Amino acid sequence: MKKVFILALSLFIGMSANAQKVEFEEYDLDNGMHVILHQDNTAPVVITSVFYHVGSKDENPERTGFAHFFEHLLFEGTENIERGKWFEIVASNGGSNNATTDYDRTYYYEMFPSNAVNVGLWMESERLLHPIINQIGVDTQNEVVKEEKRVRGDNQPYGNIVAELTKLLFTNHPYKGTVIGEMDHLDAATLDEFQAFNKKYYVPNNATLVVAGDIDKAEVKKMVQDYFGPIPRGEDIIRKYAKEDPITEAIKGKAYDANIQIPAIIAAYRTPSFLERDAYVLDMVSSYLSDGKSSKLYKKLVDNQKQALAVQAVNLSLEDYGIYALFALPLGDVSLATLLAEMDEEIVKLQNELISENDYQKLQNKFENQFVNSNSSVSGIANSLAESYAYYGDTNLINNEINIYRSITREDIQNVAKKYLNPNQRVELEYLPKEKESN
Repeated sequence: MKKVFILALSLFIGMSANAQKVEFEEYDLDNGMHVILHQDNTAPVVITSVFYHVGSKDENPERTGFAHFFEHLLFEGTENIERGKWFEIVASNGGSNNATTDYDRTYYYEMFPSNAVNVGLWMESERLLHPIINQIGVDTQNEVVKEEKRVRGDNQPYGNIVAELTKLLFTNHPYKGTVIGEMDHLDAATLDEFQAFNKKYYVPNNATLVVAGDIDKAEVKKMVQDYFGPIPRGEDIIRKYAKEDPITEAIKGKAYDANIQIPAIIAAYRTPSFLERDAYVLDMVSSYLSDGKSSKLYKKLVDNQKQALAVQAVNLSLEDYGIYALFALPLGDVSLATLLAEMDEEIVKLQNELISENDYQKLQNKFENQFVNSNSSVSGIANSLAESYAYYGDTNLINNEINIYRSITREDIQNVAKKYLNPNQRVELEYLPKEKESN
């Protein structure tokens, strides 16, 4: 589902642009659900959200796509919410809702006028305690997911680049798959398998509930206990994923896309988890290289040398590993090899020279601004609170994460580039046009 809020109210946006400390209260229910409350009475809006620590990496490799499938399936209805009525109930109470899935987690959220906070809590407790997982819902959502795959992947220009990269970057770890999964796996799955997935992962001890916005904490605590307290604890989830051997020699590949006319070159490196400090440094490296028209790669390849239509450096950080990728589209008859060599030249400069003090200060200013913006809306705060606890076990990271970026030095940037961004440690993917088959 798209990350879009459709509520007509715009007041959910925080009234302050300053990096004010986010106050919160957190506690555990007896069933293991972690609860985080954030009170902000500047606008009459409330977010109710539940972060489930389950993503595509948790799937049976013969049944990929389950995590994303459940993002859709659990809007079907519950014992007390008639099938097809979920969105109608939300809209009739002046709210909006959505959900997202990635490799590591699934996140559901509602935004309501603050006088309807009970509706959001009731609906999320229903999703957890009383979901109806039957063949009608499975068959319906199977078609929805297939259409999403066609629109966002198969028929989207450059839509399968990440899928092609992960197949080459990962041999053992489940990141080698895609979040949306294989459609034949979903077709082959039985109803019992879907129900077993729900029973294993959709349990309160695998969930973080965040209620943020215009709330009375004492009232909300009682609601949380009433709605979620009786839900039984699930079995503890044990995770043990296969490790990857280091890449020591460049892996070269080609992939074809009938939706494109301009080829692309991608150099991708397997990098550390976002739990490690080096991942933060790589965020700064990508910003330095390609964030904005004054960035090094854009200015060089697009503006000055007129060799590229587009160029980008991306740090996709995940819970177990990360993917650092350089991407470029050639202009005219410039070869992909030339673009790769030009991008490599900038990486070598990073490895051999400290970036300028001026560029370093620009980076610090950018990350300060991003930090302020990430906590400038109640929806952003709710998401950050959930991730800080569920991933890092430190909810106050929402206030302290900027200190990690502030601590990064020019020497750190140079050393991380030396450590991870070497030609023998990467995948080199040529993403090429494919002629469409005639009917």
